[in-house]
Amino acid sequence: MNTTSDHGHTRHQRVGIVALAARIFAEGLVIALMLGGLVLLLAMPAHAVEMQAMPMRADEAGQGVLLLRHADGSTYVVPTLATDVHIRISGPLARVSVVQTFRNPGNAWQEGIYVFPLPDNAAVDRLHMKVGERVIEGEVRERNAARAAFEQARSSGQRAALVEQERPNIFTTSVTNIAPGAEVVVEIEYQHLLDYQLEGDSGRYSLRFPMVVGPRYIAGQPRGDASGGTDQVHDAARITPPVLHPDAGPINPVTLHVELDAGAPLATLRSPYHPVRIDAPDAHRRVIELASASTPANRDFELEWTLAPSHAPRLALFAEPGTTRDYALLMLMPPQLPAAKARLPREVVFVIDTSGSMHGTSIVQAREALALALRRLHPADRFNVIEFNSVTNAAFNRALPATRDNIDTATRWVSRLQANGGTEMAPALAMALDGTDDPARVRQVIFLTDGAVGNEDALFRLIDQRLGDSRLFTIGIGSAPNSHFMRQAAAAGRGSFTYIGDVREVGERMSALFAKLESPVLKGIELAWPDGSDAEAWPRRVPDLYAGEPIVVAVALKKTVGTLRVSGWGQNERWQAEVALEDAMPGTGLGTLWARHKIDALTDSLRAGAAEDDVRPAILELALQHHLVSRYTSMVAIDKTPARAQGEALHGGAMPTNLPEGWSHEAVFGSLPKGASGVRWNLFLGSLALISSILLYGLQRRRLHPAIRPV
Repeated sequence: MNTTSDHGHTRHQRVGIVALAARIFAEGLVIALMLGGLVLLLAMPAHAVEMQAMPMRADEAGQGVLLLRHADGSTYVVPTLATDVHIRISGPLARVSVVQTFRNPGNAWQEGIYVFPLPDNAAVDRLHMKVGERVIEGEVRERNAARAAFEQARSSGQRAALVEQERPNIFTTSVTNIAPGAEVVVEIEYQHLLDYQLEGDSGRYSLRFPMVVGPRYIAGQPRGDASGGTDQVHDAARITPPVLHPDAGPINPVTLHVELDAGAPLATLRSPYHPVRIDAPDAHRRVIELASASTPANRDFELEWTLAPSHAPRLALFAEPGTTRDYALLMLMPPQLPAAKARLPREVVFVIDTSGSMHGTSIVQAREALALALRRLHPADRFNVIEFNSVTNAAFNRALPATRDNIDTATRWVSRLQANGGTEMAPALAMALDGTDDPARVRQVIFLTDGAVGNEDALFRLIDQRLGDSRLFTIGIGSAPNSHFMRQAAAAGRGSFTYIGDVREVGERMSALFAKLESPVLKGIELAWPDGSDAEAWPRRVPDLYAGEPIVVAVALKKTVGTLRVSGWGQNERWQAEVALEDAMPGTGLGTLWARHKIDALTDSLRAGAAEDDVRPAILELALQHHLVSRYTSMVAIDKTPARAQGEALHGGAMPTNLPEGWSHEAVFGSLPKGASGVRWNLFLGSLALISSILLYGLQRRRLHPAIRPV
C-alpha cells in the first residue's frame, strides 16, 4: 500500500511539474512575443501609408490615378504629373526648360510636393506658373521668406508654386490649391555647362538629364521630432520622396526635345539609354526627340556626340558684357604630356558598394568593372578590395602584391558578392583612405557606387581629413547615380568621375579610366590675368588635370581685353599657353554661370571650416543679384486671386516617384516597412528578446526543478 501510495504521489508530482513547466513556458513565450512585438512596433513608421495605383480609363491605364491610403482607411487622390523638357545646346552650353504639369483628377482641392533631380551644376534662374491663361512670374527670395509667402498663400486659398534646392542636384517643387479637375503648370529654367573630354583627335561632349531621385540611405538615429530627420541628415524627409512599387506601373511621363548646335561638324551622336529620332538640318545641327511619345521618369537621359577630328576644340572662350563687369568662360585643353620614362608602382584600393540599392543590374555592372580593373594591374603593383553595405569587409587584411594567384583569389571573392543591406559608406572610405604618404608609390582609390546616400557633406569632410597622398576616383553605377556626390567626392579626392550606365559600357569606360590612371597629371596650374582686369575667377585654384580634361574657368572682369597666360607642371616638364581675350566669341548666360561657380566654391568652403555667418550673406547676395536658387534662396510664384474658399479642405502631400530602372524594390525596402536607418537593428533586438526569454525560461526551469533533464 505504501509503495502504491508513493508511486501515485510521484506520478501526481510529475504531472504538476509538467503543468508548471508548461505555464512557465507559456508566460516566457508571451513575454518574448510582447518584447519582440514592442521592438518591431518601434521599427514601424509613425504614419504608415500605402500607395496604390488605380487606372482612370483604358487609354490612361499606363499612368493610373494614385490614391494615398491612411492607416484609418480613408483615401484621397494624389495629383498626377507630366513633364516636358526642352533643351537648347550651343557649343558647350545648355539652356533647359522643364515644364511640370500638375493635374488634379479628384473632387477635392489638392496640393503636391514633388522631389526631382537636376544636373549638379545647374543654375536655376527662372520660374513661371501658369493657371489657365494667366502666367505668373516667380521671384527669388531668401529661403525662409519664400516659404512663409507660400504658406500664407496656401492658407489664403491662393494658387502658388515654390521651388527649393535640397542638394545641388535635388530640388523640390511645391504647388498648392489645385482646383478639382484643374491643372497648374510650373516651368523652371536653368543653364549649365556640358561635360567635355578630348579623346585622341576627337572631342566628346555629353549631356545628362536626370529624371528620378533614387531612394537615399539615411545614416544616423531618428531625431524623434516632426522633421523626419536624423542626427546625421536633418532634412532626410526632404530628399526621400515616397516610391511607388513597380507592380503599380510607371508614373510621371516625360517628353524630351533637344536642339543641338555643336558649332562644328558632328562625327557621331548617340543616346545610349533611350531610343530617339534624329533630324539633321545641316552638318552642325541636330534635332533629337524620344522615339516614343514619352518615357517614364525612371532613369537618366544621356546624349553623347563627338566632333569631326579636325574640329575638336582645344580652346573655347566666350564673353558676355554686363552692366558693371564683363563675364567670360574659358575652356582650354592642355596638350598630351609625355609619360615618365620610369613608371612608379601603384597601390590600388578598389571599393565596391554592395548595398540593397545596387541589387540587380547595378551589382552586375560593378562586378564586371572590378574584374576588368583587377586584370589591368601590373606585377609591381599592390592592391586590395573592400566591399560595404551595412558592414565593411576586405578581401585581404592588407594590400598584397598583384600576383596571378592574388588576383585570381580577389576575382573569385568579387564574383560572389551580393547586394543587400544599407549604405554605410563612411567606414569603407575610412578604411580605404588611410591618410598615409608613400613617395615611392602612387596610391589610388577606385570607388564603385550609385552614391545613394543622404549624408554627403559628412562624407566630403571625411575625404578631406583622410585623403593624404591618395587620389580618389569615383565610378557611378546604375540608371540614376547621385552625380553630386560622385563628382564632388572625386574633386575632393583629386581624382575624376566616370559614369557606367550599362554593362555593355564597362569595357569602354574602364579603359578610358585606366588611361587617366596611367597618364601623367598636370599640377600647379596658374592663371595670370591681364593687368587692370580686376579678374575674379572660379574655381580660384584649378584642380589637378588628367589626359583629355579641359581647364574650365568662369570669370568676372572689368574688360575682356589683354592676354591670359596659363601654366602648369607635368612630370618634370613645364607647360604654358597664352589666350587673347579679344578673340572671345559672344555668349549668353555667362554671368549666371559665374555666379553658380562662385556659390559652389563658397559652399565648399564650409567644409574647410569657413564660418556660415560669413558664407551665408555672400551666397545670399549673389543668388538674389543673379536670380538663382541656392541653399539660402528659393523661387516663389503666387496668384494674387484667391481660388479656394476658406472652408474647403485641402489634401495632398509628397508625390511618389518611380523606382530607378534596374533597382529591386525588395532589396531596397524589404518586405516590412522600414525607418530611416534602424530597422535591421530593431529586428535584431526583437529576435534577441525572443531568444532571451526562451533561455530565461530554460534557466528558471532548471533552477526550480534540477531533477528535470531534457530527454
